[in-house]
Amino acid sequence: MASSGTAGAAPAQGAGNGNGATTFHGARLVLAGFVLAMANFIVVLDMTIANVSIPHIAGGLAVSTQSATWVITSYAVAEAICVPLTGWLAGRFGTLRTFLFSLAGFGVFSALCGLSGTLNMLVVFRLGQGLCGGPLMPLTQTLMLRIFPKDMHAKAMALWAMTVVTAPIFGPILGGYISDNWSWEWIFFINVPIVAIIFTAIVALLRGVETPTVKLPIDFVGLVLLVLWVGSFQMMLDLGREEDWFSSTRIVLLAASAAFFFCVFLIWELTEDHPIVDLKVFRHRGFTAAVIALMIAFGTYFSSVVVIPQFLQITMGYTATEAGYAMAFSGVLAVIMSPLVPLLMQRYDPRLLVFIGIAWIGVCAIFRTWWSTDSTFWEFSYPQLLQGMGVAMFMVPLTTISLAAVDPEETASAAGIANFGRTLAGAVATAIVTTLWSNMGRADAAEMAGTLNGADAVSSALQSVGMSAEQARAAIAQMVARQGMAQGTTHLFALAAVALFLAATTIWLAPRPPKNVKPAAGH
Repeated sequence: MASSGTAGAAPAQGAGNGNGATTFHGARLVLAGFVLAMANFIVVLDMTIANVSIPHIAGGLAVSTQSATWVITSYAVAEAICVPLTGWLAGRFGTLRTFLFSLAGFGVFSALCGLSGTLNMLVVFRLGQGLCGGPLMPLTQTLMLRIFPKDMHAKAMALWAMTVVTAPIFGPILGGYISDNWSWEWIFFINVPIVAIIFTAIVALLRGVETPTVKLPIDFVGLVLLVLWVGSFQMMLDLGREEDWFSSTRIVLLAASAAFFFCVFLIWELTEDHPIVDLKVFRHRGFTAAVIALMIAFGTYFSSVVVIPQFLQITMGYTATEAGYAMAFSGVLAVIMSPLVPLLMQRYDPRLLVFIGIAWIGVCAIFRTWWSTDSTFWEFSYPQLLQGMGVAMFMVPLTTISLAAVDPEETASAAGIANFGRTLAGAVATAIVTTLWSNMGRADAAEMAGTLNGADAVSSALQSVGMSAEQARAAIAQMVARQGMAQGTTHLFALAAVALFLAATTIWLAPRPPKNVKPAAGH
């Protein structure tokens, strides 16, 4: 950075860190680092807190659970679209101002989400929440590196990374407890006082650390094309399962729009001097292989985090709190493994760590193919516990491989594209997987219904305890549907395992990074 702040900024307390940025020391550094870490924590928390609350949201708004997943995908899509804009916003308006504006917007849209009375309102406000939340993760990194002395940058990134790892532990537990004991609206309302405290603390602690502002060019055409093709594609995926896919004129139009605007987007971005997404970085084989592996692996992993809580609540009869406890195990080994991964990267080929990490998540998916309606809480939980080790092993090495493959001046663009691809993959995979899951459950139930043995005897037994013939048939149909959904879930995770093994193999297309490359901080 050229200077420590814009004209008129209050003098910062502390010394420079060698690049013109202002550094803090003592209690101010500790407090500022903690508050910035909490800002990142609350954003990451919101990615998982709603997952276990989907059945409650669906019931409260009188919609299907499949439609309620728009609450998750809309947030992810908005966040993905906003990521490429973060660098321009920070350069044009200043890092601290952009951060504060995004944080305030996140709090306002959180309150509006809680006040929503219809699914459409909730989805619109979740879009706003995602647009404001998207820049917060990279901006917290930027501000932490700005205020921490250079010799403490590794510790600063370790603190930042720990919030990313621990938030998924608390998200499902907190979301489940709030949904069961209060109401689903409070998973959004709870953000408001926390954001207010963080905002006040940042204003008080980070005076004078604003970055210089410059009038940077912005690719408005590219941004519009990005919104159009991503929005059309995501709407096609979300609405397709409800409108019988391509038998619906609206779905056909959305698919055609997505394809058309995507092609125009590619042509425009490849010829624009200042593209919103610098697609030229895909000429590097290592970057392309790493991003493909990241998108497949993260998309499959994230969609399972959406499906499993719904399966536990709808099919197994778990409360949201119980489902949250089962899901929270996924972060335990991730916390333990995260500090060890940089050490392993110094000794072993990062591609090997990525391969082992993603393949291990695939093995955990195979464990889930053994689930049934008789499975215990621990049988549902231990794959979550074990997969945390794999998540920690592939995320940081993948970032290092991707950024080591590009030219130094392309690092920022490459990091933004990788983050964009990861976030978009989560949203797209969630829409695809929930559709597959629903279809598989219905198909398996229909197959079971055609091969039932002793249905008449069961019906007679149910009628003998006071049920009418119609009630007995409904009870049998419900049992078949439950077993069909359980069977469909195991089939879904078999497909997930195949996708994960494919992603693990893809990383070998990347060349080995130089041995002296340092683990990337990641975004």
